[in-house]
Amino acid sequence: MEYRAIGKTGKKAGIIGLGCEHLDGKPYEQVKDTIQTALDRGINYLDVFMPGREIREHIARALGNRRGDVMIQGHIGSTDINQQYDISRDMPTVKRYFEHCLHTFGYIDFGMLFFIDTPEEFDKVFHGGLADYAQRLKQQGDIRHIGFSSHSPETAAQVVKTGIVDIMMFSINLGFDLYPAEFDALNTLEDGWHTDEFKGLDSERAALYRLCEQKGVGISVMKTLGAGKLISPEHTPFSKPMTVSQCIHYALTRPAVFSSLLGCQTGEEVRAAMAYLNAGEQERDYTPFLNELQHDFTGHCVYCNHCLPCPEGINIAMVNKYLDIAKVDLEHVPPSIQSHYDSLTSHGGDCIGCGSCEKRCPFGVPVIENMKESRKIFGV
Repeated sequence: MEYRAIGKTGKKAGIIGLGCEHLDGKPYEQVKDTIQTALDRGINYLDVFMPGREIREHIARALGNRRGDVMIQGHIGSTDINQQYDISRDMPTVKRYFEHCLHTFGYIDFGMLFFIDTPEEFDKVFHGGLADYAQRLKQQGDIRHIGFSSHSPETAAQVVKTGIVDIMMFSINLGFDLYPAEFDALNTLEDGWHTDEFKGLDSERAALYRLCEQKGVGISVMKTLGAGKLISPEHTPFSKPMTVSQCIHYALTRPAVFSSLLGCQTGEEVRAAMAYLNAGEQERDYTPFLNELQHDFTGHCVYCNHCLPCPEGINIAMVNKYLDIAKVDLEHVPPSIQSHYDSLTSHGGDCIGCGSCEKRCPFGVPVIENMKESRKIFGV
């Protein structure tokens, strides 16, 4: 397993995590097999948004004395009144469900403010007591960090800017990122993809990922496979389905992302997901799907690394990524971004202008100019 820093928390998570939703309703032995297979393969990050008692208790039982080996996202506001998943902003209801979660797992690593997708939901959470409740839980040590989940880039950016969250759980995949921000990408999971709406990688979604990196807010990814539709021959929006490895790699190349959470429901599915770790560059390459819309990406780095190898050893995609993040606010480049840039073995200033990268780039990115700009901004 490869591990990445979770924003500015000082903790690290495996780049593949386990979304436990599809274990709900399954017999304990199946839950145990899935959880223990995940643990044995180095997965240390679980999402448990499900509010049902049985599934929580099954997971806790399967973890046993290995609870300390994992970090759990537990969601504040997730309920199952009338035995249906629902969202509540009623404080007594919220407390009842979340305190059962705390009782079941002992503590929660990331207390997630659940499903903040609209300005109205933002107002209910931040002015209706839920955010204050989360902060009290953190002060008491019941939760270690505060996070939130969202599918809306505009509302998510508003939450990040409050400064109280350490992580964001967000729906990221190539299909969603091709939709304009104002389009409800989640509708595609029921209604199908509307490829006529694809306008290139959406600038607002891309800006959200850069904002998170700038603020030290880590991103855990949900909907990596688009509920399975991106890998389905019948439902893919592209000329052919993506592979699981391509979907995972796309998510992991976005700024601030530390883990792609996959909804495995058996040990065998966990083992299959881990194949990404041994996949080669060609198996991970998602650019053929971008090339179907190539005119929309001209001049924009998508961090695919087709420009490599560089004769000076520059990791061009990473330099471009840090450059994009720095340009969010050039007057206040975060020290963490400067530090990440400095830690690279070669820098923009090492560029000799040979142009070999630009010849290989499928999207016409002005790499040489970007390297010059990075040297000017970062000083090396």
